[in-house]
Amino acid sequence: MPEIIDGKKIAASIKREIASGVELLKREKGVVPFLTVVLIGNDPASEVYVKSKSKTAGKLGIQSETIKLAEAVSEKDVLNLIDKLNENPEVNGILVQLPLPPHLNTELILERLNPRKDVDGLHPTNLGLLATGRPTFIPCTPFGIWELLKRTNHSPEEKDVVILGRSNLVGKPLSLLLSMKQKDCNATVTLCHSRTSNLPQMARQADILISAMGQAEFVTGDMVKPGAVVIDVGIHRKEDGKLVGDVDFASVAPVALAITPVPGGVGPMTIAMLMQNTFQAAKST
Repeated sequence: MPEIIDGKKIAASIKREIASGVELLKREKGVVPFLTVVLIGNDPASEVYVKSKSKTAGKLGIQSETIKLAEAVSEKDVLNLIDKLNENPEVNGILVQLPLPPHLNTELILERLNPRKDVDGLHPTNLGLLATGRPTFIPCTPFGIWELLKRTNHSPEEKDVVILGRSNLVGKPLSLLLSMKQKDCNATVTLCHSRTSNLPQMARQADILISAMGQAEFVTGDMVKPGAVVIDVGIHRKEDGKLVGDVDFASVAPVALAITPVPGGVGPMTIAMLMQNTFQAAKST
């Protein structure tokens, strides 16, 4: 059996480090990190995520608030709210929970955030800094994947990394992060997607294979090079209620050197890195 990369355990370790840093920041500078989450509409998954973020923040000594807006809220009202949060010196981090209702322009709303308060790392300025190797806030899921690899001694350094999926949330920023010219990056990254003609062949070349395709059990054992590290970003609920990832765990596990489970792999890391970004935002004020 492969090494099971325990995201819960690693996230717990990171959160202990953050809690210590928050306590020190309070004691030395009198600064208490403050995170505001903007939740629009009634998406059940988003509500669960937001509650989890708020609960985690409280445990780490980070103050947080959730501002819930109606599904039919106007774009103007959302932008006005973001302007007020940008101007509020007590607010260190702002997160707009995605996805947004279809009548709202996601790009326009994210661009309205003050980049220095964009703890989700999705503002064009922060993505641009990442692209030029000078990241301030790294998007939380890519940040979490990087920490998983580093903390389990599977550094991407000088490895062939194949990422399946080119979203702005995971695939694109992760490719920028792992190819940066610095320690524990320096990977040769191939970014594949649904229009890649020879995707299984490309996947088999990977020393580290990361799937963020958004398709349940898409990656099978014959797509994985023996001895590869496999990171599964996806999470899907099957008809029988079972949670699965993008990776067919049963066929891939016997081939892999190490693999993340679903649940309990990448998921816990995303929230941990949001807290890390919020702490860093407060520290830099």
